[in-house]
Amino acid sequence: MIMALAALGIDMMLPALDDMREHFGLAPESTQVAQVVTVFLMGLALAQYFYGPLADRFGRKPILYVGLLLYGIGALGAALAPSLELVLLSRFLWGVGAAAPRVVSVSIVRDVYTGEEMAKAMSYILAIFIMVPVLAPSVGAGLIAIFPWQAVFVFGAIMAAVVALWARLLPETLDPVNQRPLDRSAIYEATREVLTNRQALGYTLARTLTFGAFSSYLASSERIFGEIYDRPDQFPFIFGGIAAVMGLAMLTNGNLVDRIGTRRIVHTFLIAYAIGGFVFWGVTNAAEGRPSFWTFVIGLAMIAFMHALLIPNFNTIAMWPMGHIAGTASAVIGTISVAGGALIGAFIDQQYTDSVTPLVVAFALLGALALATVVWTERGKLFPPPEPVPPLIEAVEPPVR
Repeated sequence: MIMALAALGIDMMLPALDDMREHFGLAPESTQVAQVVTVFLMGLALAQYFYGPLADRFGRKPILYVGLLLYGIGALGAALAPSLELVLLSRFLWGVGAAAPRVVSVSIVRDVYTGEEMAKAMSYILAIFIMVPVLAPSVGAGLIAIFPWQAVFVFGAIMAAVVALWARLLPETLDPVNQRPLDRSAIYEATREVLTNRQALGYTLARTLTFGAFSSYLASSERIFGEIYDRPDQFPFIFGGIAAVMGLAMLTNGNLVDRIGTRRIVHTFLIAYAIGGFVFWGVTNAAEGRPSFWTFVIGLAMIAFMHALLIPNFNTIAMWPMGHIAGTASAVIGTISVAGGALIGAFIDQQYTDSVTPLVVAFALLGALALATVVWTERGKLFPPPEPVPPLIEAVEPPVR
């Protein structure tokens, strides 16, 4: 649930975008309200860099509670804001709050697991996490049917309070051996280590590229299904269905890791992602930018399935060499991938007219660029045999209360 809070901050409010356009006097086709997704992602990305060193110095739980407090304040601020500009400012603060749970959750996993076990753990965590995108749009639509659209933001604040209470059961997983001083030189050295490690940097950039296309889908899905395909009432179920496909992929990933290894999963499905993206582009182009509804949904589900297999494994491989600086490494990797992805997604969002071509082209081109990045990272040698992963300095078993 800690990991899921960031998704909750995005997915639950997607059904409210139409009401927000009307409330703030925007045209029905306006893409301006999509900025509530972009600014949230920017806050989520930029704040991670600060939370990482703090989590490495003071521990995971204190930083988690700070983030949850800011998360709740941002959610309530967005609900009470009298103008779209103040909504966007509150959404940025909301994203800043969501960054702490994101950094802390990945850091805890790396504190406790290494190697393939970490990949499996991330898969199962994300499979549970994906239930939020499955259910959140329907919950949001249900709230809007009864209350004003601001209720979806208030619900976010309530969930932050619930998770804060629940997290009291969570043990502190940062061993004193791995505590790092909070000074500029230590942060700089940890950051430099991430950015100069070929494996960490290469897989982070690949994650950034694929997330760029997916962030555009998040911001524009309501408009695509509501306006281009004229199915606004079905949007929560369509969005939830795609999320369920991603959850199935993440559950599958745990079994695949045991059978073929994390790197082989990434290399296989990244090649398939790039090829599938170009096939999807060809089909969309033949339909003049508006393939039939079911053709588009099937193509989107195919891309989403592969995306769900790639993202946790990209993150796992990037984090493997970084166990001794897990908090800062998680922050640097998260900042680059989320901020870069949000900027790419925002650019794609501005290209929409009355077709799905911009999104489909993004899947193809960004998938190909991500594949090229991984080929560079691996020095052209894909599908290597499994390698031992450097363990943490300390024992990897978590403390027990």
